[in-house]
Amino acid sequence: MTTDPTAPPEPDDEFDELLRRRMAQEHDTPRGQQTAIVGTGLVGRAWAIAFARAGHLVRLWDPAEGAVGACVAACGDLIQDLAAQDMLDGQDPAEVLDRLRPFEQIRDALDNVGWVQESAPERLEVKRELWELLDHYAEAEVILASSTSAIVPSQFTEHIKGRHRCLVCHPLNPPYIIPACELVPAPWTAPEVMARAAEVMRSIGQSPIVMTRELDGFVMNRMQGALLEEAFRLVADGYCTVEDVDVGLREGLALRWSFMGPFETIDLNAPGGVGDYARRYQGIYERLHPSMQRRVDWTGPVLETVERQRRERLPADRLAERQRWRDRRLMALARHKRQAKREIGD
Repeated sequence: MTTDPTAPPEPDDEFDELLRRRMAQEHDTPRGQQTAIVGTGLVGRAWAIAFARAGHLVRLWDPAEGAVGACVAACGDLIQDLAAQDMLDGQDPAEVLDRLRPFEQIRDALDNVGWVQESAPERLEVKRELWELLDHYAEAEVILASSTSAIVPSQFTEHIKGRHRCLVCHPLNPPYIIPACELVPAPWTAPEVMARAAEVMRSIGQSPIVMTRELDGFVMNRMQGALLEEAFRLVADGYCTVEDVDVGLREGLALRWSFMGPFETIDLNAPGGVGDYARRYQGIYERLHPSMQRRVDWTGPVLETVERQRRERLPADRLAERQRWRDRRLMALARHKRQAKREIGD
């Protein structure tokens, strides 16, 4: 028996049924449980997993050809890793992955969603143009959030009509493991939008830092930057090696900081609490402060020292392997912290 190449293809009943079921699910799922991810690179895919794990239908859109498909494939592997660490709250990995829905047109991706998370490249001209589209296609009550880590929201939202519902929601990557995120308002962001944004983040397992106004670097980059500045100074001036700095954090300060912040740390480090600590030890830091104001060029001569010492400990061809190891260790730590919270109710 020969097949007529001009004949229409046979209907795929199973595929058609799957398509109908998915369309019905998208139609029946409340707006508050549907999220659009605009830009599906490293940060976008991480947000997609965080929202999908929390039960959201996640609509994916990216203008780059093949980007959404690559995102779904990468998410499949990462979701399996999370399942292996019991980080899916008992859900079937296939069920979580099935909540990721690719879209070819941005207007369709933004239909019937309650939250839009933009994770486009860190270029102001790209964001300004893209945010005009987000504001145009998203319903008026939908929150528009940017993952930007370096651009304050006023720079790309001032010109749009619905600027009151716009803010930055900057994660520490990846947000499906590290829950802290920064909510940064523009001068015109409505207070009720910030309150709703914090509620949404908490509902998907995030721990939001709710800033009262925008500031270059936000909170986490400024704290990380202060520590990195001192780390580069110590190495550049020859006081210690790169590994010595890492030991000081890894085996010292970070052990406390992994479950307490710096203010709680000092509150517990003096008999009378934080006030007692300030009175006892402020003089030490006041004395150190002037010597900590000199910048070292990170890309200057010190970089050769830092790179050489790091490559001695980790060859360049093992970076990807070590990154995967890091993510799995973070998953294990996050699982431990989640279990501890459930046990002590904190």
